[in-house]
Amino acid sequence: MEESYSGSEEIYPSNQRVVGNIFYIFIVLACLTCITGGIWSIFDFLMPTGKLETFLRLSLGSQIAIIAGILAGLFFLLIFFFGLFKKGRKWVLHFIFNVREIEEKYKNRIDVKIAAGGLLISIMAIIIGVVISIIQDLLPGSTSTPFSAFLDSFSAGNWILFAGASLFAVLAVTLFMIYFWKNGYYVILRVMGKLEK
Repeated sequence: MEESYSGSEEIYPSNQRVVGNIFYIFIVLACLTCITGGIWSIFDFLMPTGKLETFLRLSLGSQIAIIAGILAGLFFLLIFFFGLFKKGRKWVLHFIFNVREIEEKYKNRIDVKIAAGGLLISIMAIIIGVVISIIQDLLPGSTSTPFSAFLDSFSAGNWILFAGASLFAVLAVTLFMIYFWKNGYYVILRVMGKLEK
């Protein structure tokens, strides 16, 4: 079965739907990781040490109630994300694979292709440089920087939250790169068209 976005005529083949599924699953994983890290960070702030020992000292009924509450929250979030699956996947498909119409006078312009390619390569180089810088800060034995000093103060919950936020950042950058690769030519054509008028 082929699917469309918001009643439009755009048809997405099975390989594009697989891409939409993968991105949506990673978005859900990033959300769950951020929620877990946020809750854990709150507990780390309220009780920096001794959380497990305090839990083990509770009565069996209290332990069961706490575990059941955690599972209930997890299953509620899973139901919520399953409910949004079709809309989330369609949004990703529409964002990445949206078909753009280009005016005839702007088609096959070498100058625009060069500009779009150069801009994409420059943006990719900036992102790669930032990622390498962050990785170097995280490696043991690296010189102390404000960012590495900030990371040294992280609790376990902060690290989980940081992992979720990093996954969101990677997804956002990947989606942007795919979008720009597919639509950058069109975007630059629109800018040039407005400038030429």
